[in-house]
Amino acid sequence: MVIKRATIQDTKTISHIHASSWKSAYRGMIPQQYLDELPDDFWVNAFQGWIEADTVTVLLIYDQESAVGCIAYGKSRDKKLSEWGEIISIYLLPEYLGKGYGHKLLKASLDDLKIAGYNNVYLWVLENNETAKKFYERNGFTFNSEKYSFEIMKEPFEDMRYVFSFNSTQETCLEIK
Repeated sequence: MVIKRATIQDTKTISHIHASSWKSAYRGMIPQQYLDELPDDFWVNAFQGWIEADTVTVLLIYDQESAVGCIAYGKSRDKKLSEWGEIISIYLLPEYLGKGYGHKLLKASLDDLKIAGYNNVYLWVLENNETAKKFYERNGFTFNSEKYSFEIMKEPFEDMRYVFSFNSTQETCLEIK
């Protein structure tokens, strides 16, 4: 397992990981038609813009020479939490779930956010995604009672805000290349 900082050249890979993960992880939660029609390159433009503007950091985790997961994070996009860090997304190719890759990505991003001077970090998780909620809870995140409502194909959904505080010294677990 190697973790590397993503570049503009990695945006197609990042988008592919997101789309593959969405199609697997959100099956039965998000309308199947939306997942079936979700293009592999859906996130390319967003990540190109974020990486070019240096507003979001993306880390890729590799198995051998293949990128199998990614995490995106940076300064909070929520003005009321302007001093916080935010984890925007974390996704793995479906066959790499439950093998420690997600934990290593999360730990690497938290280490980076702590070094950048953030005391607190938040992320959003789909309310009915029990697997993700358990993952974040095992890694020190807690639900802070805030929710965000949105729609996909005219169906209502809610995200839950999970928060993390650096209340103890944490050692860096992996070197980012």
